[in-house]
Amino acid sequence: MLDLNYLRENLDAAVAGLSKRNIPNAKELLQEVIAIDDKRKSTQFQLDEHLAKSNKLSKEIGDLFKSGQKEQAEVLRQETADLKESAKVLQEQQAEVLQELEDKLLQIPNIPHSSVPAGKTPEENEVVRKWGDFPTLAADNELAHWELAKKYRIFDLELGVKLTGGGFPVYIGKGAQLQRGLINFFLHKASEAGFLEVIPPLLVNEASARGTGQLPDKEGQMYEMKIDPYFLIPTAEVPITNIYRDEVVEEASLPIKMAGYTPCFRREAGSYGAHVRGLNRLHQFDKVEIVQIAHPDKSYEILEEMVAHVESLVQALELPYRVLRLCGGDMGFTSALTYDIEVYSAAQKRWLEVSSISNFETFQANRLKLRYKDNEGKRALAHTLNGSALALPRIVAAMLENHQEADGIRIPKAVQAFVGFDKLV
Repeated sequence: MLDLNYLRENLDAAVAGLSKRNIPNAKELLQEVIAIDDKRKSTQFQLDEHLAKSNKLSKEIGDLFKSGQKEQAEVLRQETADLKESAKVLQEQQAEVLQELEDKLLQIPNIPHSSVPAGKTPEENEVVRKWGDFPTLAADNELAHWELAKKYRIFDLELGVKLTGGGFPVYIGKGAQLQRGLINFFLHKASEAGFLEVIPPLLVNEASARGTGQLPDKEGQMYEMKIDPYFLIPTAEVPITNIYRDEVVEEASLPIKMAGYTPCFRREAGSYGAHVRGLNRLHQFDKVEIVQIAHPDKSYEILEEMVAHVESLVQALELPYRVLRLCGGDMGFTSALTYDIEVYSAAQKRWLEVSSISNFETFQANRLKLRYKDNEGKRALAHTLNGSALALPRIVAAMLENHQEADGIRIPKAVQAFVGFDKLV
């Protein structure tokens, strides 16, 4: 949620930033928010005046009764009653204005960082760098991962349909072992990098979903419980970041680094076509997430460190990849700057997104009421960041396709000890 003080002091910059997101009438929208906040301030001022005057009269009434001036005291008592009634009306008005202000702010996305390129579609994202060479597969070794799954019995999509529905694969034998080994490898590397491992709940309440920006922006993409007021998590970012909701942390404790593995659940409503085949897009998938709470002066340096950490994982898996800086039209609602990492699929001959690493600046922290306290006792909003390190489905897909050989599927040396075998045969 955008900070109102920032909007008041940097209106033109905010309008220019939102224009990168292709928000129509951005200036009018922000001016409307500021006008609502002006109304809130005015109402609060009147309310404070009424309450102050009422308190002053109450003291005078007590003094008059003590001095025997009962008649004058009764006059003031009636005035106090009228003030309290007016204050009640003002409190109701203030509650309505606050709700209107929050509803309006919740609909406005984060303002992009100055380095974010303008654009509307993924094709306008900026390629920052590339790594690795595309593998050359023999003509009889160009099977897509869903074909390899049947050949080696790694996972079964049809069995998932039987048990649940489309988009819920069942991993089998060496496929399950590969999945588990990669999770352990990613967690091991996160621990080496100083991230504290967390095992969070897979269900969150509305406050948690709202705090990280899933509500109201992505409400239709989450699985919601019918009886209990909970949501299945779309990513570990939600529960892990919310650990510090309504908290004030010491500046000396920053950055706070956390990592966690969870299954993730996404409805992916409206997804269809060849690009969602096999493991390319699922309703349930495994992911290791890294999260940081940072000092505002350090957050962009930390963002680059997080990107480098994820790159090291992909390099260890020997997968060619590219790093993209997302344009304004392709960024998530809550992000100020996002880097995507895509690996190249040799059999599908296309790029597959496997990680998004984002700096949200104060946008989530403002919703979460997450602040830090400096040495002088002053409080300010922290910055929050998160990234996939890594999401497994497309990583597994690319590994199967890129490392297929005549006698099996090669497992990269860096993960063999975690997986327990060096080749799928």
